[in-house]
Amino acid sequence: MIEVIVQNREEAIEAEAFGAGRVELVTGIEAGGLTPSYGTIKSVLNSVTIPVQVMIRPNGYSHCYSEEEKEVILEDIRIVSELGGNRIVMGGITKDHTIDEELLETIIQQQPDIDITFHRAFEELSSQKEGYNTLAQYPNVKRILTSGANQEGQERITQLQELVRYSEEGGPTIMPGSGLSLANIEDIHQAVLAEEYHFGKAVRVEDDFSNHFSKEAIRSVDHVLDWTR
Repeated sequence: MIEVIVQNREEAIEAEAFGAGRVELVTGIEAGGLTPSYGTIKSVLNSVTIPVQVMIRPNGYSHCYSEEEKEVILEDIRIVSELGGNRIVMGGITKDHTIDEELLETIIQQQPDIDITFHRAFEELSSQKEGYNTLAQYPNVKRILTSGANQEGQERITQLQELVRYSEEGGPTIMPGSGLSLANIEDIHQAVLAEEYHFGKAVRVEDDFSNHFSKEAIRSVDHVLDWTR
């Protein structure tokens, strides 16, 4: 599975046409991705057949949310559901750098059928193993987007391998993302063997979010992943 970041209807249609298996819909990419407008969400949901995961993030500076921000998050999720979506990308943590279970439980109580990707707030946890075990208690949390604890090189691969081993025992799928490129995806995939990968600017023309997707880049990634299918 190749998931790519999109910012609007045009990009979502292009991503599907070029072979992406799923899209993550965001706005404010310069802030790491924020909740898109309702009009954008509706237009994308109505324009593609592949799954659309909607970013739910009220600000670009913290994953530890106030009560007021949590109310906004819940309202955004409610409206996504009304628009026909059932997949969100979110990540709430506490001041102690643990999973905000209260927020997670409230979301699931409000939307029992919601499909959740826990995003890279996961990197800020005091213990990724404990965080994984916590998220594994919630069947609605289908996957975790992670760069491998912000590591580089072999340290990153080792961390991703460990997380994938956790997932093999039952729990959310590990989806490597951030920093993936045509230059490193083959080595990372051969070592990690994840089932899903998340790409941003690396599959765009000139590695720039202001440009269209590169059909050749997406197909190159798909070719790398194809040998394990």
